Amino acid sequence: MEVRRRIIVSSLFVLLVVLSISNISLTKAVGQGEWISNYRIEDLVSGQLMKEVDFSSNVNVDYAPIFAGAEVNVTFTVELATTASFAKLNLRTLMQHSNLQQGFWELQTPDYVLLDYNPNSANVEFNQVRGTLVMSLYGKVPITIASNIPVGYVFVTLYGPSGETLDIIEGSVITAALDEFQSLLEQKEDKLQSLKDSGVAVGYVELYENMLEQAQYEADQGQVTSAINLLNSLSVSSEPVSGIMEALFLPIAGVLGVLMAIFAFLFFRGRGQLQYLLLVVEDQIKDLEGLTLRASKIDRSIGTRLDGVKDRLKSLVGM
Repeated sequence: MEVRRRIIVSSLFVLLVVLSISNISLTKAVGQGEWISNYRIEDLVSGQLMKEVDFSSNVNVDYAPIFAGAEVNVTFTVELATTASFAKLNLRTLMQHSNLQQGFWELQTPDYVLLDYNPNSANVEFNQVRGTLVMSLYGKVPITIASNIPVGYVFVTLYGPSGETLDIIEGSVITAALDEFQSLLEQKEDKLQSLKDSGVAVGYVELYENMLEQAQYEADQGQVTSAINLLNSLSVSSEPVSGIMEALFLPIAGVLGVLMAIFAFLFFRGRGQLQYLLLVVEDQIKDLEGLTLRASKIDRSIGTRLDGVKDRLKSLVGM
């Protein structure tokens, strides 16, 4: 009898351990969809969707920056898998009251019962009852959290019966200056790739890359204005050609210069050969036009120089 009792106790202990381990393995971290399964953050003024998260479909997209001082609408879904009517849960926000809406909260699922519901209160309480609760929160992101580096801001917190944090809704808040830097950085990164593709001098490309890295470092340190100025300094009228293109340009220019000298010499030496030479030079000018077009696609500065040589030849032969 004693042996049987020990076996039963041991079995129950093992079962409890297994259940505990299973429960731990299924529990998600705060902010990973344990309770709040999806949410959308929209700009209250423009209606622009700024952030969308849906853990069930693995969606987490930032569509537009969220600025300090912005008025937003946060619509979210709380999934309650089990009923524990004795457990009182609490939704809370630290956002300021909206200037565009009368209250903080709007209940989107009227069948779900809330406790002493007051839309103008920063808190909403309800008992844990199995079901789905959908709420909209209207508020203003405090301007005081503005920083020259992205700030993780908690829009909504879901608290448990003992005040423990069950879940949160969080987004990255930035300043307008930081948004300007990020947009400008993207443009310069695209420009860098085009420089590499067009065969610009390797030394210039390396300098460009170093400037981008330095600008990113400045922004990470909070020196956003300095970083923007650094990126703006990269705007030049024309980039230096590569060594290969420069080497190609010099022989071409030299040949054309010799051709012009020969033509001038023959022009004064004997006008009888002039017509023939004119025909030859006109053919060379046509070839030069095609060369200029191809060179311009690779490097605009070379194309400009070839255009100048071509024009001088044309004026010389009267074309």
